[in-house]
This record gives sequence, structure tokens and C-alpha cells, in this order.
Amino acid sequence: MNSIPSVNLEDFLSDDPKRKQKFVDEIGAAYENIGFVALKGHFLSDQLVDNLYSQVKQFFALPLEVKQKYEIPGIGGQRGYVSFGKESAKGKKEGDLKEFWHFGQYVDDNPKLEAEYPANVMVEELPEFNAVGKETYQMLEKTAKYVLRALALHLGLEETYFDQYIHNGNSILRPIHYPPITQEPKEAVRAAAHGDINLITLLMGAQGKGLQVQNHNGEWIDAIAESDELMINVGDMLSRHTNNKLKS
Repeated sequence: MNSIPSVNLEDFLSDDPKRKQKFVDEIGAAYENIGFVALKGHFLSDQLVDNLYSQVKQFFALPLEVKQKYEIPGIGGQRGYVSFGKESAKGKKEGDLKEFWHFGQYVDDNPKLEAEYPANVMVEELPEFNAVGKETYQMLEKTAKYVLRALALHLGLEETYFDQYIHNGNSILRPIHYPPITQEPKEAVRAAAHGDINLITLLMGAQGKGLQVQNHNGEWIDAIAESDELMINVGDMLSRHTNNKLKS
């Protein structure tokens, strides 16, 4: 496979059984082959995406000393700001050339679990930042739920099989900033080749090229989402859960 298949979630959500089955078949085949799809018809509005990018740009443009106020010690970067070069891919010593922010789960029906999760970090300088992040997080989670329901049907399971695993799950929303490089780095890269550890990853359209996927022939394929698409890939957890039927 030399390109990333495109599917439309509206097919799965329709009242037409044939359209729903078409989506199940298409996404199932893509995930068995290359592990990636480009998804249209998701729950993120254009306005919400624009608002998120605006807020994120404003945050990363803040002075470093301001951003570092939100780098919380003792939680391994699970919430808030993570500064440039702090993270590296498995097997790499050099830090990736990026900085990022983590929004986490919003639990409203399980006080015990809510207490176990680190709290989301509030940005004082940007009054809309956290509200926009929360809405985006929840719309991505809603999209993921229906993608996993389609995969459950593809695997011959009850449609809601994965619901129990993802409700209040420990997912994160990670806006990433790759600052301009003024000097060629010695060993580091923007983000080294890696697999994801989770069930699925939902990627919003980047503002620069860079993401590539390796197919079964060892060839690297560009994986860039269009403005109305999410790029969604299988993670190691889902691959393991299906005995590698779905490819990470």
C-alpha cells in the first residue's frame, strides 16, 4: 500500500446498514494492512480547530519563563507544559526537538478516579486556553469511541466492546510545537521513528510536513491529513490486544 486510505465516519453513523458496513470493512482493511486511515466526518468543527490552533500558538509564543511556570514537577509531564528537548523516542538518547502541552481526562462521574489523575493545569495568561482544550479533547474522545466501535464489529465483537476500556481512560491531548532550528543538531531529530503505545492515536492536520508511515515493504509514505481530516493510527496496545491482526 503506497497511500493512506480515506474513510468517512458519517458512513458509520448513518442509518443505512450498507454505509455502516462499508465503513467497517474499509477501516478494518486499512488497519490490517498499514495501520493508518485519514478520517473525515469527525466531531471537530472548523471553528473549534481554528480556536485550538489560535490558543496553542499564543501559548507557545509566551516567554520561556512564563511557560516554565506550567512545567509541573513530579508527574512525568502528564499534564501541563513539557519543555524543548525533554522527551526522546525509545532507544534514543537525544531529546526530540519539540516542546508540547498535555491536556488530560476530565472525570465527572467517579471521584475516586478523578483524585488519582493529575489535575489539568490552568493557564492564567490565556483565559480561553483551557476551555478550548477541554472541548477539543472531548470531541476527539467522542470520535475515537465510534472508530473503536467500528473496529469491534470488524473483529466480530459486540459494537460497544471497547467502551468499557475507554470510559474515563487515561488519554492525553498533546499540542506540539517544533521551533525553527537555527543550527543543524548533532544527533537529535524533530521526533524520532517510533510506534505509539496506546489503543489508537488521533492526529489533527499539521501545519508542516513531516509525519511518515512505513509500509510492509519498508517504504516510507507521507501521512499528512487534509484540513477536514484526522489521521488515526493503531497503537501497540490495540495491536497486542488483537494478536497483531491490526497493525501498529
